[in-house]
Amino acid sequence: MENTAELKLEGKIYKLPVIEGTEHERAVDISSLRNDSGYITLDDSYGNTGSCRSQITFIDGEKGILRYRGIPIEELAERSTFIEVAHLIVMGKLPSSAELRRFSELLTENEMLHEDMKYHFEGFSASAHPMAILSAMINAASCFYPELLTSETMRTHFEVEAARLLSKVRTIAAFAYRKSLGLPIIYPRPDYKYTANFLHMLFSLPFKDYELKPEMVRALDLIFLLHADHEQNCSTATVRMVASSRANLFASAAAGVCALWGPLHGGANQAVLEMLTEIHRSGDDGSRFIAAAKDKQSGKRLMGFGHRVYKNYDPRAKIIKRACDEVLEKLHVQDPLLDIAKHLEEAALKDPYFVERKLYPNVDFYSGIIMRAIGIPIEMFTVIFAIGRMPGWIANFKEVMEDPQSRIYRPRQIYTGPPLNHYVPIKERH
Repeated sequence: MENTAELKLEGKIYKLPVIEGTEHERAVDISSLRNDSGYITLDDSYGNTGSCRSQITFIDGEKGILRYRGIPIEELAERSTFIEVAHLIVMGKLPSSAELRRFSELLTENEMLHEDMKYHFEGFSASAHPMAILSAMINAASCFYPELLTSETMRTHFEVEAARLLSKVRTIAAFAYRKSLGLPIIYPRPDYKYTANFLHMLFSLPFKDYELKPEMVRALDLIFLLHADHEQNCSTATVRMVASSRANLFASAAAGVCALWGPLHGGANQAVLEMLTEIHRSGDDGSRFIAAAKDKQSGKRLMGFGHRVYKNYDPRAKIIKRACDEVLEKLHVQDPLLDIAKHLEEAALKDPYFVERKLYPNVDFYSGIIMRAIGIPIEMFTVIFAIGRMPGWIANFKEVMEDPQSRIYRPRQIYTGPPLNHYVPIKERH
């Protein structure tokens, strides 16, 4: 039996191929529809449109499943590290001991920034947001590597270029934070691993290294790992679109940073913390806020609940909730915001209003509390997200570049402006 769908338009039937993915998700291929019929499809915000075929991440939002290269996120969170997962996502497989050692060495070799980049940092005002600095400096960094402009270099030395970007992004992020506070730059240490080095560059003093607590390093590494990729979200789709023009890796990643900056995307955990702070300041334990959130006229919204993709409990939220409890206990942190967060979660999971709408806590709900406990300021939350998401952006860039059928992305539109009219001289206009 032919695996096709039939679409009837103006009395004519068009047969469209049906495609099935590895996990049996199905799609109707409309690639030839416009050429055959003159019609396009309309799908505002692409909620029902598959923009590509990808081998990187699988999500089943109904069942609460997330897998990187087929491996459940629960297994990776428990047994792996961010750098091992970065290799898995970017290079397509879990590394052997030798491969992991080589990848780690490449990260260490590329952790420094060219000294001339100091002048770029000095050009930003003290009020510049770290995300603005991050996107600009990723683009600026590409100027020091002219080989990025040649596709042949990218194909033959991609592991090096990937490690270069993955390593430098945390250095740029740390420098951006120090710049925003008017503090001197702290250089990376080659004897520190990836996440520990980032914390060292963030918080060390000129003559005193920051005390690295294992539970803090592990918690931040876990946040990076849980954000490493998440299918075709806004920023990842942006990276693929820019890459389709054959822009270089750094330029494509910088575009991803800009897309991630939006409060509806990377700024979600910041919004959660702001909500919890507002509740605490009002003297509420969350009960009044829950009631207000159910009233559409109140203007209150329960941040950190619900997800565009997940219609079940976000699997990352379960993992990070446990990590949050452990970190605060080991650090002996008594945070009133955590008590409010737990009350909100408990109330929302029992309240028919939220249950019927499948508004379960997502990963943003607890990640902000962990970062607050570590001491990361709120303006750096989205930057942390960008560092974590970098492996996914790099891997998606790689897929676009390696696809022989890849063309420049060019969505269509339905025009709803004025019909044909003509120019009127200014003296005749009313």
